Amino acid sequence: MDFNRELKKPSFRKIDDYIWEIGTDYKQGMLVPARMFASEGLLNQMDNTVFDQITNVATLPGIVKYAYCMPDGHSGYGFPIGGVAAMDINDNGVISPGGIGFDINCGMRLIRTDLTIKDVSPHLKELVDKLFGKVPAGVGSKGFVKLDAGTFRKVIEDGAPWCVENGYGWKDDLDATELGGRDDGADEKTVSDKAVERGKGQIGTLGSGNHYLEIQHVREENIFDKALAKKWGLFPDQIVIMFHCGSRGFGHQVATDYLNQFLSIMESKYKIKILDRELACAPFNSPEGQAYFKAMKCAMNMSFANRQTIVHRVREVFSEVFKTDAEKLGMRQVYDVSHNRASVEKHNVDGTMKELVVHRKGATAAYGPGREELSPRFRDDGQPVIIGGSMETGSYLLSGVSTGASTWFTTAHGSGRTMSRTRAKQLFRGDQLQKDMESRGIYVKTTSYAGLAEEAGAAYKNIDDVIEATHQAGISNKVAKLVPIGNVKG
Repeated sequence: MDFNRELKKPSFRKIDDYIWEIGTDYKQGMLVPARMFASEGLLNQMDNTVFDQITNVATLPGIVKYAYCMPDGHSGYGFPIGGVAAMDINDNGVISPGGIGFDINCGMRLIRTDLTIKDVSPHLKELVDKLFGKVPAGVGSKGFVKLDAGTFRKVIEDGAPWCVENGYGWKDDLDATELGGRDDGADEKTVSDKAVERGKGQIGTLGSGNHYLEIQHVREENIFDKALAKKWGLFPDQIVIMFHCGSRGFGHQVATDYLNQFLSIMESKYKIKILDRELACAPFNSPEGQAYFKAMKCAMNMSFANRQTIVHRVREVFSEVFKTDAEKLGMRQVYDVSHNRASVEKHNVDGTMKELVVHRKGATAAYGPGREELSPRFRDDGQPVIIGGSMETGSYLLSGVSTGASTWFTTAHGSGRTMSRTRAKQLFRGDQLQKDMESRGIYVKTTSYAGLAEEAGAAYKNIDDVIEATHQAGISNKVAKLVPIGNVKG
């Protein structure tokens, strides 16, 4: 895409205070309108590239209803981050790596404890320092699980269950993980040796960028749905642990391999023309489309295994510091949810049930009560949804709702950047930011001051505004806000 060309700001049709529509007359080739879920304030924080990208998405073959952008939307690769689209797999629907992302199954995991702020405060620095040592972070970091290529290929088919079987976690963790921690249908034969080489040493690592591990405080005034919070194990003054990471270099290589392949065959073999080469795609039911889908599932499983291993390390640290078994500390998993993925799901489209391949790029599944995707534990109440904010502000636990059908049961995934990483580094100094955060009660350990500067809270939208928009738009409901007191940063 030529980002130097002048982009035309669309005229929005206001559906309500939190839904805005761009009609198909905005751009030649649009098959469906684009819908933005945002308050007017959040909409005004999005640049014209977001609108250009989401309306490009609306031109992809097989798309149904709308191309959606979530309240945290900002420009990305192909799709905007926060972009959502569903393609009819029985009516020329395509699959596009740009609609899933390079960090496949970048996701969030939340662990509750029986500990309170009073228990943890005297040990906070020790906990963060030990977590920093036990969970490698930063570019090129390697994990403690040493795998050869053959074993890694088994892990990417088995996912988190492999970890549990090998002593890294509890069986109960799987029931509190999206897809049970294993995306069925993964086929290691669809993955290149280069991808395996990049990934086989990275299980149990945070990585860099916006990935983090936080110790968080549940304040009484920040519990919005008291009944559901209690059912999911939260209580006032509690300490919880949340972290955000994905499939690292492995997922990046899988996406790169298939983007290059799709670019070479998309037009010549399948006569598909697109407005932006970053939206390279293939028919979902084609050999190439199916191969990518199976390889994407391998990256999904690598990421589930990565987060499962990190949970094991977190429990080790807390057990060591408090000289008590993790079970006795109540360190049960609340949920694990992924952001960047595609999945085949059945949805009602204008009165007809259809099989759709739903692309969620920087967006979180938020299945409502009764959906078959949910384990019995959550089927009555809807899916737990974890939305991470900036390291300075806080994160949220929400629940999926029935009205979320309007976005294929999808909601936001984070705060959403308002500033490039380059600009953030120009405006903020990481060492000073670290001192400022500590003065406000947030103890941070980082592998890079430059990386810390990139993630300054001022580089992001206000997480409270994003969450309020998702709540008011009826795509997920607030359960609790979780405030950081300790942070490990890549």
